[in-house]
Amino acid sequence: MLTLPLIGPVDKLMAWDCGEACDANPNFQATLAGGMGNAVQFFFVGYYPKSNSVIVSHQGTDPIKLMSDLTDLNVFKGELNSTLFPNAPAGLEIHSGFRDEHAITADEIRIEVQRLISDKGATQVTVVGHSLGGALAELDALSLRLILPKEIGVNAVTYGTPRVGTPDFVSFFDSQVTDFKRVNNENDLVPIVPGRFLGFAHPQGEIHIVDDDTKEIVACPGNDNSDEEKCQIKTVPSILSGNIIHHLGPYNGIFIGSVFCT
Repeated sequence: MLTLPLIGPVDKLMAWDCGEACDANPNFQATLAGGMGNAVQFFFVGYYPKSNSVIVSHQGTDPIKLMSDLTDLNVFKGELNSTLFPNAPAGLEIHSGFRDEHAITADEIRIEVQRLISDKGATQVTVVGHSLGGALAELDALSLRLILPKEIGVNAVTYGTPRVGTPDFVSFFDSQVTDFKRVNNENDLVPIVPGRFLGFAHPQGEIHIVDDDTKEIVACPGNDNSDEEKCQIKTVPSILSGNIIHHLGPYNGIFIGSVFCT
């Protein structure tokens, strides 16, 4: 139940009044928030003094709706936007839906990130996201890495992220965003879609929570590791063996999703 029912999600983010998550990070300074939670996912940008970092965060989406979209055989690919991804090799392809969604907010986010770096003297940018928001965070991380000065560190952590692009895209991403972690929870089936048979792949950086109760967590080397028993592909070889509830967590004891926000 909303604690402030007359205040919308964007206002609550700007006031940093989102319940336990905001309370746990009282020094964070939100400076930009937007989105509608449907056509445009909610997002926020702000400054975290403790690490002298700019933080960019993207909301996830209804996992059932996302799975419907990503398991449809008509999964179209499209080339990267050369303005948002300057100097990327020609011909790199990604999921066209993720590409188009990212383009809606990319410029607004970049401008605010650059302003905070200038005003606060921030030395790094951290991008986070869950589900569809993880895909957007992956694209933001690459776009910002290609645009920002090299002395500004760019890292990203995503949760329950679907595959975003082709193996050629992944190879380029790995060469540019060297500090990237994508966290998968137990039998979540979202990270195995769209399928590799459709020409999609994941970047390096898989962290698989094998069992949240026992705190068994493994780091999986390489891209889309299909060899090791405790990595995501072996754990969830098909969507029929997955559990969509695990998409929401817990991630080290924390559930992620709009239903868990106040």
